[in-house]
Amino acid sequence: MLEGIRIIEVEGLGPGPFAAMTMADLGADVVVVHRKAGNPAPGVPERSVLDRGKRSIALDLKDANDLKVFRRLVAGADGLIEGFRPGVMEKLGIGPEACHAINPALVFGRMTGWGQDGPLSHAAGHDLNYISMSGALWYAGAPGDAPVTPATLVGDIGGGALYLVVGMLAGIMQARATGQGTVVDAAIYDGSAHMMNLLMALRQAGAMPEARGQGILDGPHWCRSYRTSDGGWMSVQCLEPKFYKIFIDLLGLGDDADFAEQFDRARWPRATERLAAIFAAKTRDDWAVLFLGTDACVAPVLSPDEAAAHEMNAARGAWAAPDGVLQAAPAPRFAGQPEWQPRAAPARGEHRDEILAELSGK
Repeated sequence: MLEGIRIIEVEGLGPGPFAAMTMADLGADVVVVHRKAGNPAPGVPERSVLDRGKRSIALDLKDANDLKVFRRLVAGADGLIEGFRPGVMEKLGIGPEACHAINPALVFGRMTGWGQDGPLSHAAGHDLNYISMSGALWYAGAPGDAPVTPATLVGDIGGGALYLVVGMLAGIMQARATGQGTVVDAAIYDGSAHMMNLLMALRQAGAMPEARGQGILDGPHWCRSYRTSDGGWMSVQCLEPKFYKIFIDLLGLGDDADFAEQFDRARWPRATERLAAIFAAKTRDDWAVLFLGTDACVAPVLSPDEAAAHEMNAARGAWAAPDGVLQAAPAPRFAGQPEWQPRAAPARGEHRDEILAELSGK
């Protein structure tokens, strides 16, 4: 879908590489500028899944000759992605102003936690810090418990990488129409706050008050996970009354007074206690047999490895393990496009000669 678009990625961590991977998954030619010396950052493998489908050239951006190569890359690119603190690219002489002098149509994508300006723009931080300040962490836990969210998903990926991808695509569309590029200021703080607007709509309607444990998504017995006898978990989220009825009927609780008034907050604690005891009496797989395929909106909580082995994945192919490396396939899917085949992550500098030949017109 993005064939013909070239993105230059300056090696970074987390959301920047994920955004570039997403664009490579969609067919863009992504050239990642890896560091010339040294090993990957701690915790990052030599051939990272996040580099799949990209081409690699290793450059020292403090070296004058390598900077010339980088500027030639910029001249032929549609977009650039970098994830340094504000001002670092400018100090290297390759900030937005310098790059737009080379290529006025370039979309310069900047991935940060706090944004390019503001009182915290130069402060260090990580996913959990950004979403805690933006409000996105607030509902992620039971009353009295520490807020916990899936690692990196709400901040780095949801509020960061995917908003950067949207910004890059919007900028490229504008550039193709006008010839004028732009700077995309993608801050995890901003994106994760924006993601809260669905909950803000529910709050506006009175369904998600500020107090945790009182809203329809964080308080009811029909919107939580329950432990099973084998130590597994089942997720329950039958919000609509017609689905809730199917849920309690399958459990034989259709005539039970504790479950009669779905939206009566006073009944939620007692109903939660009873459901906890009920689910604890059978294994996760036992419950999955009862509920899967029904409209009760109940599903087992699977690990990534279990998800890859599940029959749902056999049908959808959401998970694959090329060369023994478990990874998820691109999303979304497009009608008329060939089935995705994993493209290997490159070694550092693997495509240097190929890329230099292209820049030389050979």
